[in-house]
Amino acid sequence: MTFTRAIGIVCGKIIEKIVHLLALSRIHPNVLTAIGLAINIWAAWLFAAGRFRAAAVVVIGAGLFDMVDGRVARETNRVTRFGGFFDSVLDRYSDLALLMGLLVYYASIYRFFYIVLTAIVMTGTVMVSYTRARAENTIPSCKVGFLERPERVVLIIIGALFERMAPVLWVLAVLSNVTVIHRMIYTFQEAKRLEEAQLRPAGGIKIHHN
Repeated sequence: MTFTRAIGIVCGKIIEKIVHLLALSRIHPNVLTAIGLAINIWAAWLFAAGRFRAAAVVVIGAGLFDMVDGRVARETNRVTRFGGFFDSVLDRYSDLALLMGLLVYYASIYRFFYIVLTAIVMTGTVMVSYTRARAENTIPSCKVGFLERPERVVLIIIGALFERMAPVLWVLAVLSNVTVIHRMIYTFQEAKRLEEAQLRPAGGIKIHHN
């Protein structure tokens, strides 16, 4: 067994225990989701104050609530359509809150270029989620692309811990918008394939024209 595998097993067991305890407490999963947002707002305040390493630790704490709310819902048989919607909406607020904190920080030190760069990251972050949601009204699934929310959060944590947020913002700005373009191309291809399939005669019967 590798070292990383062992860490994964130990962390998994810890999360299982936390989920079990939360399930026993009968706390509603939506409350856990809301607590996660509140913690991310705290992290945003730390980012705005320039306390990047402290913010990283708080974001890690918020991530715990992101991991357990859905599992608690399943363990307590409280999985609902609204719960999934509520979780998704508050995730977007959490993402934007962190970036808003960075906007305030860069504005406070008069770094205009990084204000613009952070705004580009914010746009890409919203559009990654939007393109998937909108695409899945047209095609069955659109999970393509590298930069999903977990990857974005991990990158922000790394940038904050090592106080190298500028290169992380560049990576986020580029990859988030590349992911959007990838999803647009994929949706175009899949939509075209589905439309062509609908135009084919039922049962694969070929129609010959004389």
